[in-house]
Amino acid sequence: MRLVIVEVCDGNLMARVDLEEIIEHEYPEAAVIENSCLNFCGMCAKRPYAMVNGHRVFGQTAEECLDKIRTKIEEELAVFH
Repeated sequence: MRLVIVEVCDGNLMARVDLEEIIEHEYPEAAVIENSCLNFCGMCAKRPYAMVNGHRVFGQTAEECLDKIRTKIEEELAVFH
């Protein structure tokens, strides 16, 4: 069962990172979904971001955003453990 959903807009910089491979390998409880639009166009055009269980996570770079996604996943999983 997937406890954490990570959503990314296919037009955002995070779509260039293989999030599905990275996140689902590191966190079997997580699922990555790539959407055509998450309705955050201003943010989407300016910086890498993703939604983790409905919470916006963003960084100045894709690497920083990925680190913050990992942190948020761990926070979300802590609720279930």
